[in-house]
Amino acid sequence: MKLDILVFAAHPDDAELSCSGTIAAHVAKGHRVGVVDFTAGEMGTRGTPALRLIEAEKASEVLHLSARENMGFQDVFFQNDSPHQHALIQVLRKYQPEIVLANAVTDRHPDHGKGGALASQACFMSGLRKIETFDEAGHPQHPWRPKFVYHYIQNNFIQPDFVFDITPYWETKLASIKAFKSQFYDPDSKEPESFISSENFFHFIEARAREMGHKIQVTYGEGFTVERMIGVDDLFHLK
Repeated sequence: MKLDILVFAAHPDDAELSCSGTIAAHVAKGHRVGVVDFTAGEMGTRGTPALRLIEAEKASEVLHLSARENMGFQDVFFQNDSPHQHALIQVLRKYQPEIVLANAVTDRHPDHGKGGALASQACFMSGLRKIETFDEAGHPQHPWRPKFVYHYIQNNFIQPDFVFDITPYWETKLASIKAFKSQFYDPDSKEPESFISSENFFHFIEARAREMGHKIQVTYGEGFTVERMIGVDDLFHLK
């Protein structure tokens, strides 16, 4: 299954929190978008790995994803090393995305910066023909390198290189986040409090989206950083 956009995320809900509006916008335009979560978030304060996987499926339905899978990497302890890079190369060659969206280059949670670097390096390595990988049936895979890698912005503020207007898809973004019910504000929950479980966290998510939107004079936006300069061929298409 070839995808137009593949989103890599260290934890289930990273994609929803950071770039689900952008995902929804591209799905609405007919693009095929998939998400690959590295871990099941098993080290999180709330919920269980099994529940997080169920919630990820619910979020996938909200976003109408074409594919979603979980790599089963060890939460917190996965590394940007050869075994993990090879695993992602197999995924990249399987889905052959034109664009990859990856974790922030640096963030409060060390898995985010680590995951962003792992995704970035795997994207480059996936284009090297002398790295051999095989699909599930044992057939050799062909080299594939995405045209672009963009990093979404997470908890810590990073000056974006560009902002995507998600105003028409704000409610979809919220619905996808709330699919992870175990993780976020629920006055009836008996789970321990966490960094993201307070009601104020949703206010932060909205404030960040409004801040990004304000930069491009729209209501809501999602910011991204780039690894290499973006070129344009029509100044009238810039917003």
